[in-house]
Amino acid sequence: MLVIRPIKAADLPALMQCAEESGHGFTSLPVNEEILTNRIKHSEESFAKAVSRAGSEGYLMVAEDTKTGEIAGTTAIEAAIGLDNPFYTYHLSTVVHSSRRLNVHNAVKVLTFGNDYTGVSELCTLFLRPEWREGANGRLLSKCRFLMMAEHPQRFDNTVIAEMRGVSDDDGNSPFWEWLKEHFFSIDFTLADYLTGIGKKGFIADLMPKLPIYVNLLSPEAQAVIGEVHEKTRPALRLLEKEGFTCRGYVDIFDAGPTVECDIRNIESVRHSKSCYVEVGLPAKSQDCIVSNTSFSQFRAVTGKVGIKGDTAVISAEMAQALQVQHGDQVRLITQ
Repeated sequence: MLVIRPIKAADLPALMQCAEESGHGFTSLPVNEEILTNRIKHSEESFAKAVSRAGSEGYLMVAEDTKTGEIAGTTAIEAAIGLDNPFYTYHLSTVVHSSRRLNVHNAVKVLTFGNDYTGVSELCTLFLRPEWREGANGRLLSKCRFLMMAEHPQRFDNTVIAEMRGVSDDDGNSPFWEWLKEHFFSIDFTLADYLTGIGKKGFIADLMPKLPIYVNLLSPEAQAVIGEVHEKTRPALRLLEKEGFTCRGYVDIFDAGPTVECDIRNIESVRHSKSCYVEVGLPAKSQDCIVSNTSFSQFRAVTGKVGIKGDTAVISAEMAQALQVQHGDQVRLITQ
């Protein structure tokens, strides 16, 4: 059984392994021990502090095998992005050029550089190691964050976003970045992506074109990948779309991958999550559920068979132990 829990300092080697396996384009997991150490420390401080409104907290979690102790993956939420370091996006919109006298009407797409998502919450750092990509493990890593939001809404913004990894090849080359590099940056995509991941974003403000970019002036290869996702990211995008997330024209400034968003109150798993009292036993009739305890500092989430009887959830002793709950405690759950 996998259990989702807050990360701790001893998990650094496992997090480094996840960073190495995640590959190019995974900005939030740079292969940098100092950065990851600081991120773990920041997460531990965030989980321990009392919060009444979203701030610069970052909640980083891992999925641990309860039998072996092996770390299978990681997932995270940033409470409010862009407060300490700027969060940049391009917004894809339409501009019309027309002349009634000449009977000309042209609608063209433009990319506008900005910081519109400053202060919103972000789902990030979801990575499941290849050998664990089966069953409900991916859904657990993703949906456990919605149970956390449903139980502790004061810690998050009303708007929740997720950046989707854009198109790049096995060597980390992005068609969109190739065009930007040629005209503005003169550095490789992998280096730009890495610098962003470790928080060194000053080069973006220094070199990024400030005026809107007409999409039809980009190379055909760059135009083709705007708003498209990496093939390995499609399952994650489909899951978020089922939760109610949509793209409103915002894309990543490096690989042009889409950013999807949803009001926290409209996220399907938040809306349909249910608070229940625990009964430890073997349910006669059960259904597959994702279940979390109601603690924040000691947050736990698992997936398994649950018997739901009104406001009571009948769970196994193994599940109760993983969640650190006992008879009469409360849990929050969603059906898969």
